[in-house]
This record gives sequence, structure tokens and C-alpha cells, in this order.
Amino acid sequence: MTLNKFIEQYDYTNSVVLLEGKRKVKPEDEASLICLGKLLATQTKNITFRNGNAPGADELFCRGVSMIDKSRIQLVLPDKEHRKKNRIGIDAISLEEINLINEPEIIYQSKSNKKTKNLVERYVNGNRDSITNKAAYIIRDTIKVLGVSNIAPANFGIFYDDLVNPYEGGTGHTMKICEANNIPIINQNTWKKWL
Repeated sequence: MTLNKFIEQYDYTNSVVLLEGKRKVKPEDEASLICLGKLLATQTKNITFRNGNAPGADELFCRGVSMIDKSRIQLVLPDKEHRKKNRIGIDAISLEEINLINEPEIIYQSKSNKKTKNLVERYVNGNRDSITNKAAYIIRDTIKVLGVSNIAPANFGIFYDDLVNPYEGGTGHTMKICEANNIPIINQNTWKKWL
């Protein structure tokens, strides 16, 4: 996919594009992530860019978008205190604001992550501790893709992945949820050609 094709297909009112990835970013890639965020915010008018406010790729992409228009960033957080100092003036919603009991599809698809399947159930049932809180990140990642009653679903996903060990961790879970729900995704093999 070319940048022009992406803009043609996804720059419309209420479009949501995931702009996120791994916490560990190669030092030589950091500037590229900032540049992509800035480029997308400059070249589009309507897209809301969503991620989970994690350090690394999420933060770098947001830094680029923020240089142009901070109001077009939306964060979905595992809890309301998550990296609070990094999101001043940015729209954010946390799991505490979502009644997960009313979101069975979110729970069902979050359980597709085999490593946290049992933790998801315990977390939703109100069991909150340092172990079950790991499930909050997977649930948050599922919500970023599928949306909930007050959050629109994503239309497209742009990722910075570990190309040696792809589809691992939370980023991998998010990418798999996109693919399971027919939401197109690309990684840096594609978007670096846009810069």
C-alpha cells in the first residue's frame, strides 16, 4: 500500500487508525516513527490516531502527531493513572470507565491470548492484583481494535513490530485481533517507504 492509497481509503470522518508497536525500538528507527506520526497528521485531515500510551513506539508515534495536532490522538489505557504525565491535553479513556460485563465480545476475543486467558476472566470478575492486572493490558489492546459502546472500532492498523520475532506480546495480540476481525494492518516494511 502506498501513502496516497492509504490516505484515499482511510482519511474520512470518524476514521480510526491504530498507530503503535513495540516498547523496544531500535535507536536507528526512533526518528522514523516520529516522522511517520508527523507525516500522517500533516497529510490527513480526519483520522483519529489511537494507541495505548506505552513507552517506545506508541510514544514516538504520538510525539510526531502531537507536533501537528494533539487533538487527533486517542489513548486507550489499562488504568486512569497509566503514564499520566505523558498525555497532557490528549483524549484518553481507561478500562475503569468501561463496564466490561457489558462487552462480552471484548472478553471473548481477549481470551484468545493463551498466556493471559485465565487472568482475563479473573480480572473481569473483579479480582485485581499485580498478577491479574496483566490482563488489563490485553483487554485494553482488544478494545483499541474492536471499540466499545463509546469508542469506535479501528479501521486500519499501522505497527512497528519486531521483525525477527513478529506477532509477540501485546503488539502481536493487537495485530492478531485486527486480522481476526478483517482490519488491514501494515508494519514498517511498508510504511518506511512512505517517508
